[in-house]
Amino acid sequence: MILKAVVVRVSQVLIPATCVAIAMGMSAVVAAQCSQCKLYNPIALPTSNQIDDTLSEKDIPTGQGGFARDYVMEFKEGESVAIDLASESFDAILTLLAEDGSTVAENDDGPDGSNNALLFTRIAKTGRYIVRVRAFGETGVGNFRLKVTRLQPVSSDRSNPLIPKLRQFLK
Repeated sequence: MILKAVVVRVSQVLIPATCVAIAMGMSAVVAAQCSQCKLYNPIALPTSNQIDDTLSEKDIPTGQGGFARDYVMEFKEGESVAIDLASESFDAILTLLAEDGSTVAENDDGPDGSNNALLFTRIAKTGRYIVRVRAFGETGVGNFRLKVTRLQPVSSDRSNPLIPKLRQFLK
């Protein structure tokens, strides 16, 4: 009787253990195949730093009923940038994220009171940044234009010898 109980228990353990071993083997194969797959792959902006694109229900769910699309860019420390997002399809929100995922800057509505977004910021650290395009709340999906402009500093009197001459001329 004791022997029979051990055999039954062993057979009960062997079947699940076999299933687990097969499942683990399959998981390893699938994991090896998917190690090359990237679940999150932000889009590189073209060299023109401008793109006409579409926010869709296939993009990143925001958890607030809307969707987001991410673009990656390299910025250098000290650069000043203007990021403009225009859409007639949805209430646009722009977010600039650092490599660590922290929010560098965000804007909901443009200075003209429209539903477009415009933000200005100075880059504190050289690196890869994410420009996130998203719709406010559940306002939808649709076409948009994203443009990133690297702003140039205005010349000072010392760096541009023409400025003192121009000031004299204007007197």
